[in-house]
Amino acid sequence: MTDSECTVGEQRAETDCEGNIAPENDQENEEETYLEPGSENDSGSIIRISDVLEYLYCSRFIYYMYCLDIPQHEEKRFKVIKGREVHETRKLTNRDYVRKKLNCIRKESDVFIASKQYNIKGIVDEVLFLEDGTAAPLEYKFAEYKDKIFKTYKFQLVLQALLIRENYNIEANRAYICFTRSNSLVKEMEITTSDFKKAEKIIEEIIDIVQKGLYPKTTKSSRKCVDCCYRNICV
Repeated sequence: MTDSECTVGEQRAETDCEGNIAPENDQENEEETYLEPGSENDSGSIIRISDVLEYLYCSRFIYYMYCLDIPQHEEKRFKVIKGREVHETRKLTNRDYVRKKLNCIRKESDVFIASKQYNIKGIVDEVLFLEDGTAAPLEYKFAEYKDKIFKTYKFQLVLQALLIRENYNIEANRAYICFTRSNSLVKEMEITTSDFKKAEKIIEEIIDIVQKGLYPKTTKSSRKCVDCCYRNICV
């Protein structure tokens, strides 16, 4: 596969065509993106965790997808398809691994959870319940570890922890990410109160774009525009 075949979706994970942030999209899309007017949801809208990842890459993705209703058609990308295969394979090969390595007493897999309080929903690959009485999300990535956890990965895990904390009424102050292309290396990430507050602010900014039709500023990094599916209409 050539560099040009690594589309904007892979770059979005900030890992030079190594990332994969899309496998959860199909399951999330099984639910309505918007709630009916007059529902208990104060904002009238509920977004997906994957929307946050798009926003962190370039905020205009939200505008094009939801205000102009222009899809990306990302389901045909090689990395997306491969990432889905990884998610299916780990169900068969990873049953006992986390319990031995992460002091996990039990886990739940492919958990759909949503929050009326924070107006967000998503799929968690695995919810781990740990020996110290806390819980943590575990996310699988078809990627190599690059000596740091990128911002998109970080806030995906922070938002998952936010949903776990609300839905299970349990403390979630850490998260784990498994890099399948680095021999299934698992890295732990601490989650702070500041991280949760930043995540809440991002959600508010996205909902403002969707509800008010705001046209955001473009990304500061022009390299993100090279293979962007919206490059021909973005001004």
